[in-house]
Amino acid sequence: MATASQPVRPDLLSMFPEELLRYVREELQEPGYRAKQIFTALQRGCLPSEMSTLPLSLRDRLEKQTTTPFPLIEQRYQSRFDGTVKYLWTLQDGENVESVFMRYRHGNTLCVSTQAGCRMGCAFCASTLGGRVRDLEASEILGQVIMAQKDLYQTEGENPNNRISGIVLMGIGEPLDNYENVIRFLRLVNNPDGLNIGYRHISLSTCGLVDGILRLSDEDLPITLSVSLHASSDELRSEIMPVNRKWGISSLLQASRAYFEKTGRRVSFEYALIAGKNDTKEEADRLCAVLRRELGTAMPIHVNLIPVNPIRESSFSATDLVQTERFAAALKEHGINATVRRTLGADINASCGQLRNRIHQEKVVSPNSMGDGRPEHYRKESSE
Repeated sequence: MATASQPVRPDLLSMFPEELLRYVREELQEPGYRAKQIFTALQRGCLPSEMSTLPLSLRDRLEKQTTTPFPLIEQRYQSRFDGTVKYLWTLQDGENVESVFMRYRHGNTLCVSTQAGCRMGCAFCASTLGGRVRDLEASEILGQVIMAQKDLYQTEGENPNNRISGIVLMGIGEPLDNYENVIRFLRLVNNPDGLNIGYRHISLSTCGLVDGILRLSDEDLPITLSVSLHASSDELRSEIMPVNRKWGISSLLQASRAYFEKTGRRVSFEYALIAGKNDTKEEADRLCAVLRRELGTAMPIHVNLIPVNPIRESSFSATDLVQTERFAAALKEHGINATVRRTLGADINASCGQLRNRIHQEKVVSPNSMGDGRPEHYRKESSE
């Protein structure tokens, strides 16, 4: 990261093709076709020194004058059960974030982080335990996708079965709390000259920043919105999700309805089932009543049930399968579409935040003594 005495170098990875073209022509005084060569190489995860289509002199200038903030793999875990891959990345300033690669019948999805830490304070989430350290740049979010794709092709073969075709912004951080960088990332990852991942294969999860939802509805980005609800009453939701003290359930559902009406895109409501807390049939009945009252009948309603991921710092435990199915059945009795999220990577703790917390604790005990900004070790593991 640049200091007060160091000028900020242009971030090539955050540039749209037209911005890169302007930089190549005006700042580097190079012919325009070099911009496409650079952009294409970046999308494959190449550093300037690895861009073999460029002359050595230009590679050297890019190396010295610009930055390409690709994350480094600090740790890699792969599930023995379903092929899920969890990445712990180290960023250029030594911060850590996580991504998870998941295989589904309809394609492969990467869950990405948007912040280093999170300030939302949800009681069941490991990502928020240390608070927010900083926002990620658009290039740092995009870099997770590029480097995960590069790793998958290198380790498992460059074929369609290993292609990332979908994105969920559901990792560490609140996407709408890092609004500008997230929007730039979405447009970059969708760029037809880049990774070209379709908007309709992208889902953004929010804990309920109403102003961000309304702003997002004006962006003309046909992505799916996932809203973390987790309770049917303001009293309970405020207890487990502090954001509810600013935007209650009614205002959140009204914003969700406005998003659907403006974009025509489905809104999915995430509901983490916590044993003895929000998983009773009475709670399910109240949830249905609230959803129907606030959303009406014209808007399709989908509730995605998620057994909460236990973390050491919380007393919460996951609802068992029998009670989960009862909760889902109660929703369906009221005509609410409900699904139970398939559990992936159970043997590698694939929920985000836990690896980051663990390595930060290790760094406190044994701080990194290296001076080049890289991690002390680069460990790739096939399974845990």
